[in-house]
Amino acid sequence: MDLRLNRLAKEKSPYLLQHQYNPVDWFPWGEEAFAKAKAEDKPIFLSIGYSTCHWCHVMERESFEDEEVAALLNEHFVAIKVDREERPDLDHLYMAVCQAMTGQGGWPLTVVLTPDKQPFFAGTYFPKQRQYGRFGMMELLPQINGKWKSAREKVLEAGRNIVEETEKRMLSSIEGEVSEETLHEAFESYAQSFDNQYGGFGTAPKFPAPHSLMYLLRYYERTGKDEALHMVETTLNGMFRGGLYDHIGFGFARYATDERWLIPHFEKMLYDNAMLAMTYTEAYQVTGRQQYRDIAEQVFTYILRDMTDEDGGFYCAEDADSEGEEGKFYVWEPDEVHHVLGDDQAELMCDLYDISEEGNFDSKSIPNLLYDTVAQYAARKQIAVDELAHRVEQARIKLFAYRKQRVHPHKDDKILTSWNGLMIAALAKASKAFDNSAYADAAARAVACMEQKLVREDGRLLARYRDGDANYLGYIDDYAFYIWGLIELYEATFEAKYFKRALELSREMIRLFWDEEDGAFFFYGHDAERLFARMKETYDGAIPAGNSVAALSLLRLARMTGDRSFHSYADRTIQALAGAADQYPIGHAFYMMALDYAYGASQEIVIAGEHTHAVFKEMAHAARIRFRPYAVLLHMPADEEGVLMQELSPSTADKTPIDDKPAVYICQHFACQKPSLTADALR
Repeated sequence: MDLRLNRLAKEKSPYLLQHQYNPVDWFPWGEEAFAKAKAEDKPIFLSIGYSTCHWCHVMERESFEDEEVAALLNEHFVAIKVDREERPDLDHLYMAVCQAMTGQGGWPLTVVLTPDKQPFFAGTYFPKQRQYGRFGMMELLPQINGKWKSAREKVLEAGRNIVEETEKRMLSSIEGEVSEETLHEAFESYAQSFDNQYGGFGTAPKFPAPHSLMYLLRYYERTGKDEALHMVETTLNGMFRGGLYDHIGFGFARYATDERWLIPHFEKMLYDNAMLAMTYTEAYQVTGRQQYRDIAEQVFTYILRDMTDEDGGFYCAEDADSEGEEGKFYVWEPDEVHHVLGDDQAELMCDLYDISEEGNFDSKSIPNLLYDTVAQYAARKQIAVDELAHRVEQARIKLFAYRKQRVHPHKDDKILTSWNGLMIAALAKASKAFDNSAYADAAARAVACMEQKLVREDGRLLARYRDGDANYLGYIDDYAFYIWGLIELYEATFEAKYFKRALELSREMIRLFWDEEDGAFFFYGHDAERLFARMKETYDGAIPAGNSVAALSLLRLARMTGDRSFHSYADRTIQALAGAADQYPIGHAFYMMALDYAYGASQEIVIAGEHTHAVFKEMAHAARIRFRPYAVLLHMPADEEGVLMQELSPSTADKTPIDDKPAVYICQHFACQKPSLTADALR
């Protein structure tokens, strides 16, 4: 291969840098590319993907590294490469175009635009040559070029129609009404699509959908319906037992290709692991099952060990591929296990984790548990559970050390504000639930990293940091997810600076993204690049929609501060999204969490007193460890920080210690009870 560098060599995105040696004359998204397209009267070939995307790698190997394909692209098009994780605004918009045109989407996303950024063709993966009924690049590119030159008006008309159709299909434009009954309708939708054997919803491929499980935990809290908890536990157990979970090194893969959660798509994403860690944490709070806590803590072990920057921020993802093969890093053969462990330990691990000669993935084995719990296996083998757990852990440590010597999958070491906000929230939740300050400390380090590296001099949040460079104006997800993390971290630490920062960013979020005419938040700010449509993301997909998270956080802040304007913005957001949520409840799980909170039994807990006092610590512990989805937790300090708290939350002003002893004040259903002086009374 001719190792000449193209323009992408100057970028910071690992995805763009993966393409820096392509013979394609790639441009990053920017005016230089569009000016060239206008000057030379060429259409734009836009390719959107991300660095840990398996089919993006395949298309690069087949087409973008190929001289023949590159020659066609370079002669007839201006080629632009975009990292969807840096520019989710472009990804959301042009993915909506692809779905409007083809009825489906995915990555790599391939779109052809006019020099004015108007789309007129869209698809996903294309091989070099036609295969299995799918157009190939060598056929497709000449056809598009021919249409551009000989049927320009038809092409432009098609583009205008696509734009109109995309705007029509924007879910935020659907009118509708929601009520408390909507919460029950959502539950029924989940019940109808639930897989009672393996857990999860629908058929293969299966995605973890953690915020769906979080909603069902709240529905169980609201109604006491055992079926809601059954759906959650069956799914959590099934995901953990399967190959979706990395039993050797911890952490969850992105999704399973089969109904049993056995065969994963092996890439690991920060957002999945953040949301799943939260879900297992909440399940532990609800059920008291130690296994759920263990799984959450193992996920954090993986994140803090492998996915954390030296300054505390969290990396994006790890690839599915290593040495050009999907899953090669994660699979085993019995001989290999025997070599590492010796016969006795190897037989135990192969039996427990389904590692066999025939294999379960291309003649090799993805470790997965054949039993619901290790305790079941211990009973079958007549071994004490503690002894078995010790033996399994010792063997796992040896296998992990051996696996570290393999060629590792690529790691995308971007630090994204939005996904870091999710992990900060997850760590802070776990700190509260498990009474473990180390998790709050890790979350606080991440906040410090973000404040140092991802905030512009004028206070504007930026979306991405990597290799000394912060770039891209923050989107609604960046603000909403980070605010969520700050609220959780305040409740975990009672450090008022996090509460204050959440309020500052919430007001800035409203200023930058709010739609005064129709309500809810636009995806990008009014100070950002204008695209052909200014979308609102409403769908709670792999990650929750920024609108849903913003609504829930604003409702919490309204209760924490007494500021009714926050409540008004949240209410208008909920109303603006009502039509989409009512039409497809199961696709709006986090929205349902916000709606559930709005209708929930409000509870404000204020603990007044010195935070070092033994009784205060007992009270804080009692308030934090339980699952309290409708509560907000505040601290009224006895020292000078109490002045700041009175400014942030005026209702705390009269919540003071009694006889110099900590006191807890609880208000429920808009009525306040007498203060309590003991943790037992709080419980």
